[in-house]
Order: sequence, then structure tokens, then C-alpha cells
Amino acid sequence: MHALRPFARILGIAAFAAALAGLPAQAQSQFDGTWSVLIVTETGECDRAYRYGIRIQSGQIIYDGEAGVSFTGRVESNGHVTAAVGRGQQRATGSGRLSGNIGVGTWRGQSNTGACGGRWEAERR
Repeated sequence: MHALRPFARILGIAAFAAALAGLPAQAQSQFDGTWSVLIVTETGECDRAYRYGIRIQSGQIIYDGEAGVSFTGRVESNGHVTAAVGRGQQRATGSGRLSGNIGVGTWRGQSNTGACGGRWEAERR
């Protein structure tokens, strides 16, 4: 009976590994990594420009900075980007496309002074 314990342990590990293999994996995106995003105002009375460092992980946009800004969004496998940015009462949504190590798009938002809009540019770091 004692000789069966190592065999039972191996079977238990194999069963655990098989169970994990059945779980959906987080798909890594070709756009994963660190990016610098420049947000430029072209219409309205919003501040002229902001630059933020973000990270894309498994297609999700993540901001770990300390500027009091929240980013949410997603990058599809074809590079299409949809995102939302918020800071206090200010909110903006944007869309565009990443290709290789660069990206461009447009945004629209609302600030304390009214509606604003413009463009954004991104560069992989």
C-alpha cells in the first residue's frame, strides 16, 4: 500500500494539470506592452494636451499612473481601439487603431467648460 502513494500523487498532479488546461487562457495581444498616449484638444475649451503612459495587457488598456485619471478600454486583435478616460467630472471616449508600434484616433468629451474633442496618438515604448 505504501508503494502506491507516489503513484497516487502523480495521478493527482496530472488531474490538476488537466483541469487547468481546460480553463480559458488570457490571450496575449500583439499590442501588449507599454505605450505613450498623447491626447490633443482641437475643439472646445479643454486643456490643450495630455500625455499618459499606459499598458496593454491581453488586449485590455491599463493605467497605473498617479494623475488621478481612470482609463478603461480594449484593443481588438485587428488593432481597433475603444477607450474611455475620466478625471473628476470630466469624461471622454475615443476610438482609433493601433498598427505595429503606433496608433491614431479621435476622441470626444465633456469638461466643466463644455464639449471638447480632438485626436490622440500612441507610440509603443
